Amino acid sequence: MDALTDSLGRVHTYLRVSVTDRCNYRCTYCMPAEGMSWMPRADLLTYEEIGRVVGVFAGLGIRRVRITGGEPLIRRDIDALVASVAGTPGIRDVAMTTNAHHLARLADRLAAAGLSRINVSLDSLVPERFARLTRGGDLARVLDGIQAARDAGLGPIKINAVLLEGENDDEIDSLVDYFARWADDTELRFIEYMPFEARWHRCVPAAKVREQLSRRFTLAPRKTVPGDAPPGGIQGSGAGPARTWVLAENGLTVGFISPLTEHFCATCNRLRLMADGHLRTCLAHEDTPSLRDLIRGGADDPALADAIRAMVLGKPWGHDCGEHDGALFQGVMTGIGG
Repeated sequence: MDALTDSLGRVHTYLRVSVTDRCNYRCTYCMPAEGMSWMPRADLLTYEEIGRVVGVFAGLGIRRVRITGGEPLIRRDIDALVASVAGTPGIRDVAMTTNAHHLARLADRLAAAGLSRINVSLDSLVPERFARLTRGGDLARVLDGIQAARDAGLGPIKINAVLLEGENDDEIDSLVDYFARWADDTELRFIEYMPFEARWHRCVPAAKVREQLSRRFTLAPRKTVPGDAPPGGIQGSGAGPARTWVLAENGLTVGFISPLTEHFCATCNRLRLMADGHLRTCLAHEDTPSLRDLIRGGADDPALADAIRAMVLGKPWGHDCGEHDGALFQGVMTGIGG
């Protein structure tokens, strides 16, 4: 079957699947202080519907799936969905992004179900600051979850730290020093804050972070292997938006995801299935029809495949948001899946 290609020739092999827009944390840069209006449960794709859509995507060339939220571990029996996706013919790699609050008790079950890798959102190693940024998160519990994932063989483990100017950008060195002890199976990634709906924070440009690190470390660019992620090993763990370097002094791999100052739209190979079935072809745009409505309207798999091809063909070049100006990203991050 022909590759899933847009009008600019970008081939799509990676699907992010949001299973819920709900989250047990209320991170300051992710949710407004006044709270959220959650999707009605009836609007969410069921596991059976997600499994069916993933099967159609696999037939169109998708090989990597990342399960996201909101917080995916708050959805009941999430390991059953992992097993379904991992068992889909054509899917070679199943990963998850989580805040790790529930990871310690679920890591073994997720690994047994077929989860390959885990990303953990962790923006501070100072317990009080972590609690403030997440509006109630428990740092010790998150660190326990990361260790449980390591013990269960869910690796490489990627730590996602969103840097906010004046709030946690003084922890760059401490994050590096802390995770360097697990350099053989851990990648620390610094992520620029992306403004959704309102600019509540100022991002820290990736170049500034690299400059700071270069005062202590020798940064050697790490070559990545394009295409699908092989099982195990941090080297070549899947092409993605991160530009990665190795710190020569301690061997830690450090990645930089910079959607504002160093756009990676031209090489984007990912699609996002939102929890309500909308296929978001670009992080910055939310104007595609709902695959859920097609499914519940009786569409067969060939019809779903045709709809997906049409949506991907219409994928825009990218977003127009910059560090200081441009259009804001549409929607709310918890509903998109990152």
